Amino acid sequence: MTWQDRITISADVRSGKPCIRGTRITVYDVLEYLAGGMSENDLLRDFPALTREDIRAVLAFAATRERRWSQPPAA
Repeated sequence: MTWQDRITISADVRSGKPCIRGTRITVYDVLEYLAGGMSENDLLRDFPALTREDIRAVLAFAATRERRWSQPPAA
């Protein structure tokens, strides 16, 4: 399974921000909680709709986005 199977972008949900499929939980939300010190177990307890695979998808999505952003433009 890839992040594309779990992360969706829809203009009708959270103003088009990337979200976990079937929820209104954004990639940004999950990253903020993790950066703030929440553990995966804390997230799973506080957000029962999330799975460990969703959290992995968020991290993979962020890594892909960072990789694309950090590449120099073609000459």
